[in-house]
Amino acid sequence: MSFDTSLEFAKDLDSKDELRHFRNQFIIPVENGKEQVYFLGNSLGLQPKTTAAAIQEVLDQWASFGVEGFFKGRNPWLQYHDQLTKPLGNIVGALPSEIVVMNQLSVNLHLMLVSFYRPSGKRNKILCEAKAFPSDQYMFETHVKHLGLDPDEVVIEVSPREGEFTLRTEDIVAAIEKNKDELALVLFSGLNYYTGQVFDMPAITKAGQKAGAIVGFDLAHAAGNIPLQLHDWNVDFACWCNYKYLNAGPGAIGGVYIHERYHTDSSIHRFAGWWGYEKETRFQMAKGFQPIQSAEGWQLSTPSLLLYASLKASLSIFEEAGIERLHEKRKALNAYLWQVLKM
Repeated sequence: MSFDTSLEFAKDLDSKDELRHFRNQFIIPVENGKEQVYFLGNSLGLQPKTTAAAIQEVLDQWASFGVEGFFKGRNPWLQYHDQLTKPLGNIVGALPSEIVVMNQLSVNLHLMLVSFYRPSGKRNKILCEAKAFPSDQYMFETHVKHLGLDPDEVVIEVSPREGEFTLRTEDIVAAIEKNKDELALVLFSGLNYYTGQVFDMPAITKAGQKAGAIVGFDLAHAAGNIPLQLHDWNVDFACWCNYKYLNAGPGAIGGVYIHERYHTDSSIHRFAGWWGYEKETRFQMAKGFQPIQSAEGWQLSTPSLLLYASLKASLSIFEEAGIERLHEKRKALNAYLWQVLKM
């Protein structure tokens, strides 16, 4: 499609956009009586207009039923999580059973490393991109130190070639092959927060697993932003935050994907909490941890229903819009931007 830079052309594109009415479902910041142009969804997505009502519903259930809100009301809290897994599964390309909504991003990454980073002998290396988002860098550093290892010796960072700003896939694969006998974990971003580079996740997953390593991804800047097919790509695990492109609010509850092959593996190490205990007997408070046979088995504490509600308000919009249509619009907007920049 060819573009021009005229205002009339832009308005014509807007008039033909089948998703244009969704703009009215978000609160746009206003300053000095003027609606702002908001380009910061990469840091914090805008608030859906339905968020306050969704949170108020939880507050009303709390007021009406107290703890019985887990079992009573229009949306009993005990089953609330089930309303989040299918829409998130559609967004990241996973089975609903492979999704769990819990904690925040860095906490979830630490929990995943407890399960999937098991250094043994010389196979103790972690491979990641250089200058990963600071949270990931600090997570790597402190987690490795916690295990009595030296991050300078264990963490392998892959950098762009001299004079280049993005990583070549062949260089990532070559780094995996070079260190294949020592790799325990490959953990990359799905999309680099600084350059915007989308990494070839299927290729990285295939190369890492061929080398005998577990492969995971931090999807903080990818979930809701680019197409993902985590299950079909055979990714072992992934974590993301829901407050950027998924509009669930500041400090929103995070998301985790864990491939179904691990759900019934009793040999997997994990930090456990009572909310991850099998649902049928959870309230018997018995000794001895029996995990839910899904990604939910990695949950720790009773979740925040207020944060659940905020996420559900956003996911309802994504379900109505359809993630495929959103990606089609994203591609059209990108093409339009590049054309304008070149003129």
